Amino acid sequence: MHHREPHGNLAPHIPADTWNRAQATGQPVVIVVHDTTAAGIPWRRLLIPFAIAGATVAGTWGLVAALCFLLDTAAHTATVIAGAAGPIGVGGITLRLARNKGA
Repeated sequence: MHHREPHGNLAPHIPADTWNRAQATGQPVVIVVHDTTAAGIPWRRLLIPFAIAGATVAGTWGLVAALCFLLDTAAHTATVIAGAAGPIGVGGITLRLARNKGA
């Protein structure tokens, strides 16, 4: 009896006696391969970069909004301090930081 290994890339779980019996009798060996790859577009491969880009954009807009809020608060604070302090004079030069509402 001539012993041969199966040709090609076959599943390693086929018992040798089944293979040899199929070779001796001429019966076909049916191999079922479960393919786990789905047909179509791999959505996970597309969604992850878009999710990262969306999170980056949302974070950037949040940072811009926080910076605008801080600058607005700083401007209002400087206006209130300048209005309360009145004119500042050094060496005979007077600098008026804010206008009075009545004038």
